[in-house]
Amino acid sequence: MYDIIVTGAGHAGCEAALAAARMGCSCLLISSDLTAIARMSCNPAIGGVAKGQITREIDALGGEMGKAIDATGIQFRMLNRSKGPAMHSPRAQADRTLYTLYMKRVIEEEPNIDLLQDTVTGIECSSGIFRGVILSSGRIVRGGAAVLTCGTFLNGLIHIGMNHFAGGRTIAEPPVYGLTENLLMLGFKSGRLKTGTPPRIDARSVDYSQVEEQKGDEQPVAFSFTTPLILNRRQISCFVTKTTAATHEILKKGFDKSPLFSGKVKGIGPRYCPSVEDKINRFPDKDSHHIFLEPEGFETNEMYVNGFSTSLPEEIQIEGMQSIPGLKSVKMIRPGYAIEYDYFFPYQIKRTLETKLVENLYFAGQINGTSGYEEAAAQGLIAGINASLKQQKRPPLHLKRSDAYIGVLIDDLVSKDTNEPYRMFTSSAEHRLMLRHDNADIRLQHFGFRAGLVDAEQFEACNKKSASIELIKQACLKSRISAEEINPLLAKLDYPIVTLAQSASTLLKRPGIHLAMLLDSSAGLRDLIHAISEEPAIYEQVEIDLKYEGYLKRDLLMTEKILRLEAHQIPVSFPYDTVSGLSNEGREKLKKHQPETIGQASRILGVSPSDVSVLMIRLGR
Repeated sequence: MYDIIVTGAGHAGCEAALAAARMGCSCLLISSDLTAIARMSCNPAIGGVAKGQITREIDALGGEMGKAIDATGIQFRMLNRSKGPAMHSPRAQADRTLYTLYMKRVIEEEPNIDLLQDTVTGIECSSGIFRGVILSSGRIVRGGAAVLTCGTFLNGLIHIGMNHFAGGRTIAEPPVYGLTENLLMLGFKSGRLKTGTPPRIDARSVDYSQVEEQKGDEQPVAFSFTTPLILNRRQISCFVTKTTAATHEILKKGFDKSPLFSGKVKGIGPRYCPSVEDKINRFPDKDSHHIFLEPEGFETNEMYVNGFSTSLPEEIQIEGMQSIPGLKSVKMIRPGYAIEYDYFFPYQIKRTLETKLVENLYFAGQINGTSGYEEAAAQGLIAGINASLKQQKRPPLHLKRSDAYIGVLIDDLVSKDTNEPYRMFTSSAEHRLMLRHDNADIRLQHFGFRAGLVDAEQFEACNKKSASIELIKQACLKSRISAEEINPLLAKLDYPIVTLAQSASTLLKRPGIHLAMLLDSSAGLRDLIHAISEEPAIYEQVEIDLKYEGYLKRDLLMTEKILRLEAHQIPVSFPYDTVSGLSNEGREKLKKHQPETIGQASRILGVSPSDVSVLMIRLGR
């Protein structure tokens, strides 16, 4: 009998199992292949736009993904540096093999985790409460709660051209049969989605004189707040090229043999990460698309062709790649393919990721219709935390949209209809200026500390950082820099000179002026601030808070209004049919989604403001 059983050892399963074990629960992690823990079946990279913020949030809550990529990264880059701070997103290429080995070692060293190589084919429950999992042998393993992280394995079907065959995540892995059917018998509703991956090529067959080199940052930013500065790290370059008009004509020849266009693929694919044939079909006016050649590790010649995801016949894939600059003599190691799989509509889960139909059963990752390692890991972490908290009879963890990108992710899943693979973007977060990657620790470590995943020393360091930021902000607000001190800098930056002393906070609101410049200009300010801290990361957050002070205040006001709606709880199984005044569509959507709060109800597509007003009046009565 285990406290928590986790099925699947992908990115969601690893975070769920580690969270449960580190919170003191006995945990069983079941995988059909224990050599494939945290396997990067698609792009061997962590982070990117919005995904980098999620990874840092996972770390701030006490998860492992940030530490794993810091230890195994082969190239680190901060994306969108030319844009505002809300858009800055860390990304790193990983050594695919080392990443799996790192996570496998961490899990094997955790004393509260037992490992079992087997396949879960069903769930046993009684009176709507989870009791155990059914293995392929028919054996039942009992547990207090379970987290299902099935990835793309549920009835997985791989497509290459007109050929299709059973597959779970990669061509070499078998799918899982029986679990979908078992859950359907329990009353769950499922759908079908599709994802895909590009071919892998031999890096030695690339003509590097025909492609553009893309190096990593000279001063990489670590993902984990516990990782020391990543200095003098060996990094590998990536390379950029483009498809051509000839490429598009070659690929079009295979459209009649594409499972995507022939109707063989029934599942809906990701809108924002389409296959190359889908891009050509949807954007016929574009004569080229970027292709990124990304190494898969230090000790391998295998290279990932990012931007060339495809399920076309193999001979078309090779011919198409050979028409791309730099790939004339390319050798393909593995073809690209599409994979269809079952998922369960996420309106069937609560904010804790516990299912509404079966108590103590949690869903995390692609089983909820999401895509991406980071989105999966975030859900696994939250599911593992909440399953453990419930077993320990402690209050659950609810992250709001204003708390974290993870809060946005979960709220979108439970309140919006997911008909295609869900992917996180910065545009999905209305509070993105608050939800930056640099302040994830200040926003979230107190949640991780209360759960037992962040130790006292780390939490104390975070509190000290937060206090230093506030002290420096106050110093900038109160201090004055004389005209004689600041005018040389203003003149250099083509600003009009001033006649009166200026506060540092006022000067920082000017574009192009940074706190380090003010410290160079004013010895008094420098002495005052250096006495508090000399950390560049702290100076960066002070700058952002002061430069965007007006926007942040407006964001906080909006957050307070939303929180008032979130405070109104809706009882479980609320009788919407008895509420007169609701629109027919609103009543139907409320009954389907069963929102937990008025705020959540207000974000359901089809629930109008008047429906929310009627509901609030009824609850008020």
